[in-house]
Parts: sequence; structure tokens; C-alpha cells
Amino acid sequence: MPASYASSKDDLLHRLRKIEGQVKGLQRMVEEEKYCVDLLVQIAAARAALNSVGLVVLEHHTRGCVRHAIESGNEVEEKIEELVDVLRRFIK
Repeated sequence: MPASYASSKDDLLHRLRKIEGQVKGLQRMVEEEKYCVDLLVQIAAARAALNSVGLVVLEHHTRGCVRHAIESGNEVEEKIEELVDVLRRFIK
């Protein structure tokens, strides 16, 4: 079974490449000893971008994997527990 986010694979990869560029930019900023506040602003931007990617994957997981478990009646409790656990990790 393909990943539930497969339909958004290209978009996710594009976003992750942009985040990779942001992280490389952060490394350069540290190497060049840029101003702390500027570095913190860029860290916040990278974190927000990662959260955005995570929400897309989470939405696909809920609409795909969790829905499938509920509709099929298989592993419903396990999928709900898995979803709650991943939400706990995600919001930390």
C-alpha cells in the first residue's frame, strides 16, 4: 500500500528542499557570526516550515490510514493510539 501522502509527494519534496536551503543558510549565519536575533528569526521560519510539512503528512495520515482502519474495522484502537501518540510528539 503506498504512503497516504503519495499524492503530495512532489509538493512535500519541494518544501523539504526549501527547508534544507534554510538550514544551510542558518549554518552560514553561524559561520559568519550573524546577529543573534536574525539567527533566531530564521530558526523560527525553518521550524514553521517543518510544522507545515508535518501538518500535511498528518492530514494525509488521518484521511488515509486512520480512515481506512475505521472503515475496515481493523486495528481501530491501535490507529487511534498511534495518532494520539504522534500528536503528542508533534505539538511538543
